[in-house]
Amino acid sequence: MSGVQTEQQNNWCQSVAGVVIHRRRVLLVRHTYGAGKGRLIVPGGYVRFGETPQQAVAREVLEETGVRVRAGVLIGIRFNLKDWYAAFLAEYIGGKPRADRQENSEAVWVDIEEAAVRDDVPDLTKKLLECAQAETVWRQIPFESRENHGSYSFYGAASDVGFRR
Repeated sequence: MSGVQTEQQNNWCQSVAGVVIHRRRVLLVRHTYGAGKGRLIVPGGYVRFGETPQQAVAREVLEETGVRVRAGVLIGIRFNLKDWYAAFLAEYIGGKPRADRQENSEAVWVDIEEAAVRDDVPDLTKKLLECAQAETVWRQIPFESRENHGSYSFYGAASDVGFRR
């Protein structure tokens, strides 16, 4: 699909990130543009119209890193007057990191403790790492609505999570 077609499918007010932790290392990408240029951040991007945030996490991580994941618990959400950004702990399924050479110049596994103190890891990424290791997280809870507006997701605080790393 061409870049123009893909951009037209993006919902510019909804974005996601996947915090992928495997063997005490976190998957990070070195961003090539914007405020994150040159910095190591968690992979993510915009949700496309007709796509759930969970689907967007899996797609974005795969596109940016070549690593297959499944969105797990919701670990953070940022709202402002313009948009929202939801971060999920993403379960590693497989694959070796590789840069996409468009949005990032590098995709690497970094030790969690090292990432928490590196100067080239921004504050939001460090906060997401803290949230990913918290005892209480927001997990998906089964929910059915009487209204039919596509699939619904409800997340609530819980300390008994299905997977952590």
